[in-house]
Amino acid sequence: MTEQKRSWAEPYKIKMVELLKMTSKEDRQKAIAEAGYNTFLLKSEDVYIDLLTDSGTSAMSDRQWAALMMGDEAYAGSANFYNLEKVVREYYTYKELIPTHQGRGAEHIMSRLLIKEGDYVPGNMYFTTTRLHQELAGGKFVDVIVDEAHDAGSEYPWKGNVCMKKMQKLVDEVGADKIPYISLEGCVNMAGGQPFSMANLRELKAFCDKYKIMIMLDATRCCENSYFIQQNEKGYENKSVKEILHEMCAMTDGCTISAKKDSLVNIGGFFACNDPDLAAKARNMCVMYEGLHTYGGLAGRDMEAMAIGIQESAMDSHQKARIGQVHYLGEKLLKAGIPLVTPFGGHAIFLDAKKFLPHLNQEEFPAQALAAALYVESGVRAMERGNISAGRDPETKKNRNPKLELVRLTIPRRVYTQAHMDVVAESVIALYEKRSQIKGLEFVYEPEHLRFFQATFKPKA
Repeated sequence: MTEQKRSWAEPYKIKMVELLKMTSKEDRQKAIAEAGYNTFLLKSEDVYIDLLTDSGTSAMSDRQWAALMMGDEAYAGSANFYNLEKVVREYYTYKELIPTHQGRGAEHIMSRLLIKEGDYVPGNMYFTTTRLHQELAGGKFVDVIVDEAHDAGSEYPWKGNVCMKKMQKLVDEVGADKIPYISLEGCVNMAGGQPFSMANLRELKAFCDKYKIMIMLDATRCCENSYFIQQNEKGYENKSVKEILHEMCAMTDGCTISAKKDSLVNIGGFFACNDPDLAAKARNMCVMYEGLHTYGGLAGRDMEAMAIGIQESAMDSHQKARIGQVHYLGEKLLKAGIPLVTPFGGHAIFLDAKKFLPHLNQEEFPAQALAAALYVESGVRAMERGNISAGRDPETKKNRNPKLELVRLTIPRRVYTQAHMDVVAESVIALYEKRSQIKGLEFVYEPEHLRFFQATFKPKA
């Protein structure tokens, strides 16, 4: 007789709650109009369930809150920096640590140091801030992700993988000396939180060793990526998330991290590498743009909380519950026939706006319109990951029109219960039933860079 599969529960209990406010539909219609139909411009107090991002929105543990009282706020040589450095070496393997105020500070430093005018930077799909820093440094981003990543309905389990044929083609066309590094992202955000496999990383390392190209990891969600490897890749089923993360990072030359995701803190990030000469240059840039190299724009207490957050993020029980909650929401939506990116990723469920709103063309910004409509319907705040996020081609000035036009329902870590996920699912399903009423949008204001943060819109007539 086989043992019945039992339910899992969150590996924590709740000590404190924050009260939520539910607004009326009329209030939300007014709020979204005042925000220019951009969910980033809504006031937090007007949001019921906030799925805008998992960046800096995690709930810290009692150990992390206690660590705040251990902050050494010395301007130079903070004890918390050395604690963080020790933990980064243990979990991420890199010898040299440069803290930054958040991930994009690390991206800025790395891009300025490694990219020169006319270089090409391959990556497994772009991320908004990453590509912008590469372009501002004089480089050109080249997408080398597998084709399955651009197909929302593909069930391929490793949509974050690098296509080695695309890498070879790039080397043949421009020469390896024009490629300073490949930017490899764990649980690729713009593809739907999709992981790469360890087998693909090993193949990539052999290729990069041959051509003397560095592998720089965007390790922001690599704990989540490690969990997918544990669950789905042969030979890793008996290894811990920590062990897999260690093996992953050991095959790369350095990383940038936004600690506001996996590392369970509300602010912070870092650049790390093994090359002492590169680290020395990075520390010099840190002093210019972030703060002294032993605090990098962070308070000592922030670094101490980060050190503990890194340890907690690599716990198997944490990742099982964190990704389990994301997949719980995905299963409810999929069962109701909602078009989604599959397989489900690590940090969010992504609605396929093209299929959700087939009556809108991509120049009418269906994902932006859908995110705004979901807020009005339910008070749930999501965000667009499509034409607006992709921005304009710097040469043609035309919208890039990516193949994926998505709305991201991003789950903060350790914040919401399964009941909240039920409410979100019911809200999306209710909106799907009247999807034909949703109108497209057009720009009122469009910033030059990272327009999805601050652009405003109005409904098309």
